[in-house]
Amino acid sequence: MEYLRRPLMTLPQLWKPLRCAPSTYCSNSANSGVTSRERRSAAADGFKAQISSGPSFQDFIKGVSARETRPAVDLEGSEDRGYLPDDSDTGNSRKVYFETYGCQMNVNDTEIAWSLLQKKGYRRTADLGEADVVLLVTCSIREKAEQTIWNRLRQLTAMKKKRMKTPTPMKIGLLGCMAERLKTELLEREKLVDVIAGPDAYRDLPRLLAVAEGGQRASNVLLSLEETYADVMPVHHAPHGKSAFVSIMRGCDNMCSYCIVPFTRGRERSRPAGSVLEEVRLLSDQGVKEVTLLGQNVNSYRDTSEEQFRGADPTKLSQGFKTVYRAKQGGLRFSDLLDQVSRIDSDMRIRFTSPHPKDFPDEVLHLIAERGNICKQIHLPAQSGSSEVLTAMRRGYTREAYLKLVENVKRIIPEVSLSSDFISGFCGETEDDHQQTLSLIREVGYNVGFLFAYSMRKKSKRSAEDLCGRTDGNMKVIFPKEDVAVRPAASDAASVHAGDYVLVKILSSSSQSLRGRALSHSSLSGTVGHCETAPRLLLREHGASDTTMIETCS
Repeated sequence: MEYLRRPLMTLPQLWKPLRCAPSTYCSNSANSGVTSRERRSAAADGFKAQISSGPSFQDFIKGVSARETRPAVDLEGSEDRGYLPDDSDTGNSRKVYFETYGCQMNVNDTEIAWSLLQKKGYRRTADLGEADVVLLVTCSIREKAEQTIWNRLRQLTAMKKKRMKTPTPMKIGLLGCMAERLKTELLEREKLVDVIAGPDAYRDLPRLLAVAEGGQRASNVLLSLEETYADVMPVHHAPHGKSAFVSIMRGCDNMCSYCIVPFTRGRERSRPAGSVLEEVRLLSDQGVKEVTLLGQNVNSYRDTSEEQFRGADPTKLSQGFKTVYRAKQGGLRFSDLLDQVSRIDSDMRIRFTSPHPKDFPDEVLHLIAERGNICKQIHLPAQSGSSEVLTAMRRGYTREAYLKLVENVKRIIPEVSLSSDFISGFCGETEDDHQQTLSLIREVGYNVGFLFAYSMRKKSKRSAEDLCGRTDGNMKVIFPKEDVAVRPAASDAASVHAGDYVLVKILSSSSQSLRGRALSHSSLSGTVGHCETAPRLLLREHGASDTTMIETCS
């Protein structure tokens, strides 16, 4: 390159070189009174005088005069990267293959990352064999999840080696929580990946891939106090799907002692309400029938992006709950956002996950009870039934406070369906602590429980002649594929398609799903008289009817 052949600096002849001479002693009477120390001091003063009149740093830079000053370059906000060509971060139609592991947030992250890459000219492929770039969106919440990724990386590395000498060598990238946590091990020791991007660095993906294309490894795992990707419209992999995830906040401030999320996802920050509402309206226009609002601590949402939201009112918590951080003030709260989202489309179901029990003030519960399209299903992760273990977990509540919250929820929302998370075998947990957890499960009567440590649940199997949907309480329902009445008690029949609401009579159940037969088409506003039985009772009363939305047809 031409600029490498140019001299990096020149030395102008602005001063004469110094010559050091040995000290001499003479017996001249005129100098006989000057000591050797004084002579050395005089010589040093002369040297300093010449240095002070000598060249400055600017004199060593070619083409810049000694008196010329150059403006400072704002590297933090600059898009000019001199070490890369201007168009180096374009995809040039390279094909990207995504594999997503873990929670719903990772599904949403995949859609965000794909949106950013698509704008740069990348193409998506479902065929691993033709992929130029393989990106794994990873989970780091449990050791088993990480081990799954390690095994997959070794498989992909073997594939990559086979393509090293081909015209299109494969690049491997790791995104998400595991990327942030294990950057050094992944890049330097194991050397299994070319690109690493943490949850807050997806905007940098095109540049990182450009660096990797040049043969270098690249990473960005910096966490942000502001990044919410509010201006990035996620691209859903199934454009004609009838359900979608919408991220409303990122990060977590709770600092539970067993959880790595605050360290891999960073501090809490909420997406501006206007951006959330715009995305939900777009999804409604596209025919989406169910939206799930996402966040690591979704119901602690607090939008302070506009001046009108910055009040002094403290955040309201569930009675008997506390936080490890100072009380937050002002902001548009979760109940306000949920209210506005539910008004966009009365025939669109609204869910949210994953909440924290501390953030269920009464106004949230009353809104769920009153609004017909907000699902009457609440996830209340207890984690343990022992107050001692809950203190060790830094959960901010006792067993008694949790049960009081459950009582309040059931009082305000009589037909509510509850689910929860539990950890068994926590540090210091005794047999008595474990029995308290079992008694809590029995006392609350959850519809669904997610237990750790756990074994992967077997997927419910269904034939090509079956359809599958979910109830308001988020239970999977499988039923035969057949035409049903266009409305209750009607004689005309019509086929069932993805996104339709239908009344289903439940006939049997297993630990993972319900089975039944569709009775008729329906809508959220037209099923009140047919769904008086609470969804959580479906496991016991197999003859009851409930409304379920079809998610897939096959």
